[in-house]
Amino acid sequence: MLLCFDIGNTNIVVGSFKGQELAFEFRLKTEPGRTVDEYSVLLSTLISARLGTQVSELRSQFTGAVICSVVPPITPDIVALVRSSLGIEPLVIGPGVKTGVRIKTADPTAVGADRIVNALAVRELYGSPAVVVDFGTATTFDLVNNDGEYEGGIIAPGIGISMEALVRNTAKLPRIELAWPQTIVGKSTVSAMQSGAVVGYMCLVDGLIDRIMAEVGPIQHLVSTGGLGQLFTEHSQRLSSYEPHLTLKGMRIIAGLNGI
Repeated sequence: MLLCFDIGNTNIVVGSFKGQELAFEFRLKTEPGRTVDEYSVLLSTLISARLGTQVSELRSQFTGAVICSVVPPITPDIVALVRSSLGIEPLVIGPGVKTGVRIKTADPTAVGADRIVNALAVRELYGSPAVVVDFGTATTFDLVNNDGEYEGGIIAPGIGISMEALVRNTAKLPRIELAWPQTIVGKSTVSAMQSGAVVGYMCLVDGLIDRIMAEVGPIQHLVSTGGLGQLFTEHSQRLSSYEPHLTLKGMRIIAGLNGI
């Protein structure tokens, strides 16, 4: 089995593949202050619970591991965990790792590993040209051109941190559930905030996709991923597909390209 760690600013997503099938997936909050031992105990316990095995039996379960990280301080801890708990040298996605994706930005090394993984996954699973919209701590838009190359993208503040900033900097506005409102014109503070946050953010997403297509031409595949991807895809006039495990599936593809 292949073990994948997708280390994001908000969550660490852990997934395992048996062949091409996702055997399990779970997430835990990203905590840079945790020690290697804390990560080892927590992750080993959660992984063994998903497999229905003892922690002592984990070494016999996995033949490879892949790490995709946008939080550099945590990466060495997860590498150390995989080495000590599983006896495996993990593949850390970054410069020098085969991805099969040509990057056409000014500085290819500055592009987040998760964005290249998503670009590869959408190209292989859907085709090109394509745009991936990843609803994470930040919301990223990544363009795969007609030739399957990574053309570039857009980074916008995520809706979660945008709402947190609004609540933190106002005296009376409450924290709200991010849900689609019944009416655009709000009849209460909560519904008014939902219109501004969720519907307003939907306009941002669809509007930026329109601007991308006005610049580069028609795009056949408009795919979302990330925690709030399903909500926005259901109401979008542009997004056509929601793939919650896009990054994990891209990591599996990269593992194969690198002989794992």
